[in-house]
Formats: sequence, structure tokens, C-alpha cells
Amino acid sequence: MKPASHHRAKCKRCYASIVWCLTSANGRRQPVNFEPDEAGNVAVSSGADGVLYVRTVTADRPDIRPGEWRAMPHHATCPSPPPRRSSGGGQRATSGAVRPVPWQR
Repeated sequence: MKPASHHRAKCKRCYASIVWCLTSANGRRQPVNFEPDEAGNVAVSSGADGVLYVRTVTADRPDIRPGEWRAMPHHATCPSPPPRRSSGGGQRATSGAVRPVPWQR
């Protein structure tokens, strides 16, 4: 099965055909390659509301259900992926409200 053509979009970085899906785990948007791929690690399905949903194919649930197709996340194949975001573990800038010396006892 293949997604409907009205779901097709273009990647802003490499101009490849993609579809935007909502993840079944947390409802975030995820770009997925438009063409089905047997080597892909996600399963895409169309919901009753017309929205595409994606779930990860895992060892616990490796089967592809009727109405789903296997695809590849676009971040795995994009030749120019977006830069990675930092996890926020670095040193933060301090403001004037921070005590400049440790507390004295």
C-alpha cells in the first residue's frame, strides 16, 4: 500500500518526497519517506480521521497489519539532515539573580 498523493510533501533540505505522520507513542510529527520500503523500521497507517500514523516495528510487534505499509523514517535517509539539538547538559549562562559566591555558614 502507498500513501495518498494529497499527503505528499517535500523535504525542505533535500526536496525528496515525504509524508508527515503522527507517532502513535507520543503524537509528535515525524517525516517518513513517501515510497514504501521493505527495509524500513516503521509501519504507517491511515487513521479514520484521514491522518497518517506511524509506529516503530519492534521485535515484540514485527508484523505489518492489514492497511499498514513499511517505510523508512526520512531522517535516516536524508542527505542533509537538520543539525542535532543539544540535550541542554552544557553550562547555562547566569543572570544577575544568581549568587556569585557559595553560601557561608
